[in-house]
Amino acid sequence: MPLSGISLNALRAFEAAARHLNFTRAADELCVTQAAVSHQVKTLEDQLGNVLFRRTARGLVLTDEGAVLMPAVADSFLRLERALDAVRQGGPQEVLTVGVVGTFATGFLLPRVGGFRAQHPRIDLRLLGNNNKVDLASDNLDYAIRFGDGAWRSVEAQHLMNAPLAPLCSPAAAKLLRHPDDLSRFALLRSYRPDDWATWLAAAGVKQVFARGAMFDSSSTMVQAAMAGLGIALAPPCMFTRELDQGRLVQPFPLMVDVGSYWLTRLTSRQQTPAMTAFRTWLAEALRPDQAG
Repeated sequence: MPLSGISLNALRAFEAAARHLNFTRAADELCVTQAAVSHQVKTLEDQLGNVLFRRTARGLVLTDEGAVLMPAVADSFLRLERALDAVRQGGPQEVLTVGVVGTFATGFLLPRVGGFRAQHPRIDLRLLGNNNKVDLASDNLDYAIRFGDGAWRSVEAQHLMNAPLAPLCSPAAAKLLRHPDDLSRFALLRSYRPDDWATWLAAAGVKQVFARGAMFDSSSTMVQAAMAGLGIALAPPCMFTRELDQGRLVQPFPLMVDVGSYWLTRLTSRQQTPAMTAFRTWLAEALRPDQAG
C-alpha cells in the first residue's frame, strides 16, 4: 500500500498504544480519548488488512504483524522529531572530529571547550584522545592536535603554543631537590620521547645522571605518578598550572628546555569545512590570552 494512503494520526496512535500496550495510557499521552485511539488503530488495521493487537487476559499484546511494524514506526517518528528540531534550531548539525594529545586535552582544551559549544551549538564536536601517535587519514579526523616540531608529511600544521619542559614532582620530593645533581636520588620518569631528559640534564650541566624510571605513553599519567611520589616527571608546566597553583605539584628548578610545541594539524588533501574553520578560529582566540601571558 502506498504510504500516502496511511494516516499519520493512525500511525501515531498505533506507536503510542504499542509502546504502552494500553489504549488508555496512549490516549493520555496524546491528549485524546481512549475511543479515538481505538478508532485510529482500527482504521490502520483496516488499511493494512491485518490485526495489529490481540486482547488477552493480561491486556494488549502485539500480533506478529504489529511486532514487525512497531520498531519501524517508532524509529521513523524519532528521526522525524530530530529533523524537525534541527530545522527549528537552524539546520542540521555538522560533525567535527578532533584527535587531541592527552596532555593538551586535560591541561588546556577541556576546561575551555564549553565555550566553543556555547558559540557553535550546531557543531557536533567529537574529541578523541591520542598519545601523539595519530593517523589523520585512517582515523578519519578533521584535525589532530599533537606535540612535535610541526614537520609532518602531507600535513598542514598551525602552531598553537610553545610548551617547554621542566622537572615536576611532589612537594615532598621538592624538599630534597636543592641542585639539579640531586635528581640522581630519584627515579626520572620517562615519556615516549626518550631524549627529553638527556636534553634537560645537559642544559642544566648535570653529568652521570640517567633516566631509568618507569616509562609512560602519556605525560598526564606520568605527572600523576610524580604527584604520587613515584619519581620526577619531565613535562610542560604550562599544562599543569592548576596542580602547581594548588601546591599538589612543584617545579623545583626554573630551567626549562624547548623540545617541541603543540600544533593543530590537518591533511592538506582535506577540504576545510565551516565547522573546521569555526574551531580553528575559536582555538586561536582561546589561546590568545595564554600567549600574551
